[in-house]
Amino acid sequence: MRTPFTLRFLAAMPRSGWIAMGLFAAITLVLMPALHLFVPESHPLHVSNYVITLGGKIMCYAIVAVAMDLVWGYGGILSLGHGVFFALGGYAFGMYLMREIGTDGSYQSHLPDFMVFLDWKELPWYWAGSDSFLLTLLLVLAVPSLVAYVFGYFAFRSRIKGVYFAIITQALTFAAMLLFFRNETGFGGNNGFTDFKRILGYDITSPEMRATLFALSALVLMLTLLVGRYLVISKFGRILAAIRDAESRVMFIGYNPLHYKLLIWTVSAMLCGIAGALYVPQVGIINPGEMSPANSIEIAIWVAVGGRGTLIGPVIGAGLVNAFKSYFTVAFPEYWLFFLGALFVGVTLWLPEGVVGLWKRIKARGKA
Repeated sequence: MRTPFTLRFLAAMPRSGWIAMGLFAAITLVLMPALHLFVPESHPLHVSNYVITLGGKIMCYAIVAVAMDLVWGYGGILSLGHGVFFALGGYAFGMYLMREIGTDGSYQSHLPDFMVFLDWKELPWYWAGSDSFLLTLLLVLAVPSLVAYVFGYFAFRSRIKGVYFAIITQALTFAAMLLFFRNETGFGGNNGFTDFKRILGYDITSPEMRATLFALSALVLMLTLLVGRYLVISKFGRILAAIRDAESRVMFIGYNPLHYKLLIWTVSAMLCGIAGALYVPQVGIINPGEMSPANSIEIAIWVAVGGRGTLIGPVIGAGLVNAFKSYFTVAFPEYWLFFLGALFVGVTLWLPEGVVGLWKRIKARGKA
């Protein structure tokens, strides 16, 4: 009798993995929100708004890094355009946040302030339903997925891969950035969306909402890791890895790589969209700068630093790089990009398997 895959999945996760997941859940879902909400600001154990916001933002980045790892680490598809899916999810939720402002904006109009400033008389047709929270959640999932599916279908069907695919994805995100910079597109131009007030009627800047968004980011990150683990140890994941290592052989034995690549590519884009939707209310702004090619390259650096093909590596990489970024951009803002470039070169030369690979080698030497 065959064991159900769900039970095999639970058994395949090492005990240390479940323990780490439990500790992470206890810290992010219980301890941190409690220290933020119930401990006075004067107390040394109080978790400030800055820490909660920074932690939530980094966890959103970690979700994107895991999504990137699914296509690059396990599918062998290097994307330099994942920032566009992240931004599309952010813009989809940002439209809802702009509608929630209502008449509390600078012009006391039901239209967003930037539309009043540009002398728009009514909302564009694609803003229809943007005041519905449930419809917005659907758009957060559907828009990045649809864009990824259409783009991926034509790219994978044409057998574009390697450096050519990476260049095309970078061109995609650059074109999207230029499009969203235009005022006539109805997305705020270079200023984007900002000055958010509420989510479902609750103050977006209140400690309770900040703690809720932080906990939601942690919960989605854990679910992303579990979904990623489920995919990579399944038959689908084994075929995907085979396509990564020897696509022509996989085609020879009767599998069509198009379907497998397209599925993981679309799932990855959807995860990025969810991360973008969680990111926007926590940082309070979304603009076309999130679609810059440099941001997408930085996503690849997170995965490389942590260790691609490991799932947990990208989480570590996103956390390390963005923690350093928060420090360097304040202490040495003019040197941050030099540090980032040096980090990528160093990892490529001396840590090809990232931090996780380094830790595995240290453990192996210790046992020896």
